[in-house]
Amino acid sequence: MKRLFALLVLASFSTFALTACNTMAGAGKDVQKVGEKVEQKAEDCKDAKC
Repeated sequence: MKRLFALLVLASFSTFALTACNTMAGAGKDVQKVGEKVEQKAEDCKDAKC
């Protein structure tokens, strides 16, 4: 019974950890896109196209 409980806890933890990694990867991509847009706008303003 203890072994089953330990396996269930480990499986749950693994599932949450993998989900968090995917979520963080998605958030990182979103932040990267925003950064690219900000950089592009800064370049446009630098060239006096604001």
